[in-house]
Amino acid sequence: MQRIPWSRSEPFGAWVRLDDATLVAVDDRLADRLGVPHGIATGTATRPLELHVAVTSRCPAPCTGCYLDARPDGHEPAFEVLVARLAEASAAGVSTVAFGGGEPLTRRDLGRLAAEARRLGLVPVMTTSGLGLTAERAVELRAFAQINVSHDGVGGAYEAVRGFDAAAHAERAIALLVAAGIPVGVNVVLTRASFPQLAATAACAVELGAGEIQLLRYKPAGRADDAGYVERRLDPEQVRALWPAIEALCFSSRLRVRIDCAMVPLLSEALLEAVPDAPRALAALGVFGCEAARHLGALTVNGDAAACSFFSLMPSAPLALRRSSRSLGSIWDGDADLNGLAGLRAYHAAPPEPCRSCALFPVCRGGCQVVSRRGGSFAPDPECPRVMRAAAR
Repeated sequence: MQRIPWSRSEPFGAWVRLDDATLVAVDDRLADRLGVPHGIATGTATRPLELHVAVTSRCPAPCTGCYLDARPDGHEPAFEVLVARLAEASAAGVSTVAFGGGEPLTRRDLGRLAAEARRLGLVPVMTTSGLGLTAERAVELRAFAQINVSHDGVGGAYEAVRGFDAAAHAERAIALLVAAGIPVGVNVVLTRASFPQLAATAACAVELGAGEIQLLRYKPAGRADDAGYVERRLDPEQVRALWPAIEALCFSSRLRVRIDCAMVPLLSEALLEAVPDAPRALAALGVFGCEAARHLGALTVNGDAAACSFFSLMPSAPLALRRSSRSLGSIWDGDADLNGLAGLRAYHAAPPEPCRSCALFPVCRGGCQVVSRRGGSFAPDPECPRVMRAAAR
């Protein structure tokens, strides 16, 4: 029988990780056959399976839409501090840790951090701009299960999204990582300027050897939360064209196509129309909307824990959690007045209309609350076509 490298008990049975890329939920009977503990929850609340860990807030790039507002003189925690945080994540039942920043490549010990994550039973992945990557450094990063390089588009789209042109640096980084034998994905933030170049950007990623493209929604956080946000996000016509564009990528490119959890509300009408029994089918395919405060969590560069990496950076968000001396697991399971997670969980449990009666709600979970909280509270995603149509009535 194949050795199971990682598992986590749950009331339904267990989560089981078969390899770096395969995490499945199994019932008690199958868990018993696999020889893994089962039927007991790790904590009183659902703990993260994936934790986004900011390893620095330094970055040399002047991206106009940076969700962190990272700067060259940002904070960088000591290696030992980050190792302790990784150990807490492992003890809390986390499976995957996604390193981010800032720009993780500003750390010279990045390969060592990935190796420590492996030692603790975690699967390390990373997102990077690729700025400053060399062939020698790429080899040092082989402990990562996958590295995604941010590339918002060919044909001038990169510059239009980020305010400066580093597309060539991103493409060089993709090629270097592929040459080092590391699985590579490409992250594309979809805006009004980058969407028209999506097919060409995907073709470029294939040519460079990437195996995956991840489509990300432009969100109002950090430097992106300004008066120009509305003009930069996808326009209504592009939202309607989003599902056909994704279908075309799936059928015409050699890339795996993933979508940001925040993208699901934009696709709500198209999914309900195009996919028979959409909630069941999408769940079976691993397509989910907001998993914040559930299977997804985050740690900021200061060690604060939050429901997701975007909420953790909103100064007024009640979801920002001060860890103090408590463990990550105890914070995640703690009282509402300490950790602030109860508000989001309450919204997910009983959203208002039109989400409450939407057939897609079990998957979408009411949309991206980073977008919704621009209006000051938990609410149905105001950019969801179904929500917009209901509001216009």
